[in-house]
Amino acid sequence: MRMSKAANSPDEYLKSFSGWTGACLKHLRKHVVAAADLEEQIKWGHLVYSSNGPVLYIRATEEGVLFGFWRGKALRDIEPALKPGGKYDMAKLEIRSTPYPTPKLIGQLVGKAVSLNETLGNPQDAAKT
Repeated sequence: MRMSKAANSPDEYLKSFSGWTGACLKHLRKHVVAAADLEEQIKWGHLVYSSNGPVLYIRATEEGVLFGFWRGKALRDIEPALKPGGKYDMAKLEIRSTPYPTPKLIGQLVGKAVSLNETLGNPQDAAKT
């Protein structure tokens, strides 16, 4: 696996990975896109999904794949394995092997994360106060 160079599009980002990592990235992307109407872009060198501000990211690492949420601490009731860390009340799943998160779990996490942004606003704005 190679770490992604500066990809110009989400498709280009995914094409730059193969094997287990590529399959995991494609699985996550497919079910994230199906779960909510989100803006998808490459930001900070990986996939970022937004709705009223950033909602989640998907990023390949040397160890596996990170599936992180800006307001992830508030999602730990859905998935206790989310590890808190960083600004914006972030938390992430560190995926290092199969099984991948189920489509149902992905849908629940994305749905609640989008709802939090609708209710609370852009998490980056909230962090400025």
